Amino acid sequence: MYEERVYRDKQQSNDLTTYHIIIDESDLMISSDIKAEETAYSLLENLRKRIRTACLSIAGFEASLVPINKTSDDPIIQHMIDVSTKAGVGPMAAVAGTISEQVVLETISLTDTTQMIAENGGDIFISSKEERKILIYAGDSPFSNKIGIRIPAADMPIGICTSAGTVGHSLSFGNADAVVVISKDTSLADAVATAVGNLVVCKEDIKRGLDFGKSIEGIQGILIIIDDKMGAWGQIEIFQA
Repeated sequence: MYEERVYRDKQQSNDLTTYHIIIDESDLMISSDIKAEETAYSLLENLRKRIRTACLSIAGFEASLVPINKTSDDPIIQHMIDVSTKAGVGPMAAVAGTISEQVVLETISLTDTTQMIAENGGDIFISSKEERKILIYAGDSPFSNKIGIRIPAADMPIGICTSAGTVGHSLSFGNADAVVVISKDTSLADAVATAVGNLVVCKEDIKRGLDFGKSIEGIQGILIIIDDKMGAWGQIEIFQA
């Protein structure tokens, strides 16, 4: 089921060209210095085929909510299995972040594009020469669209993934308005955002979520918002919008 991404109106990059690529459930907002819509679409189509093949051929890959003890000859599929195992969730918890990162990296490798941002259901991969600011949408929380994360150019490329129990269609067992996880590995950030989001049922769970997330190697920063409370850890620079 398609759900309009209303938060996208506030996430445009003035120095880049923005366009959308949609194939079934995959809805990417892409900003790049050179419009590479056809290449990005083709790459998304190929990634979806590879993921669909895994869903049909690997037991538990699509439906499991916990790690699966399986292997794949496809390196991208195997990476999804590996990072989801580290996070303690099913492989598809890493799908949106994986797609964002792969579309950007492969588009840059195939075209003259030098700066590119892909957002896929709140999961973002940025490859940029400039500092970028990401506004945080957190549903009905008073922090929603009032704060954001500043990403210095020196930290690029980077993945920023968001999970929520109160916003969007993604499955979460928690009640967080936003769990934001930063990592060089966007697949890992996506899986860990899901895992942390599952732990945060009430405000008192913020510390529990932060402690779990920071215990996973490769995670650089975490922000958790639930109602009028928030907590943060790591290499994460928050600004007031």
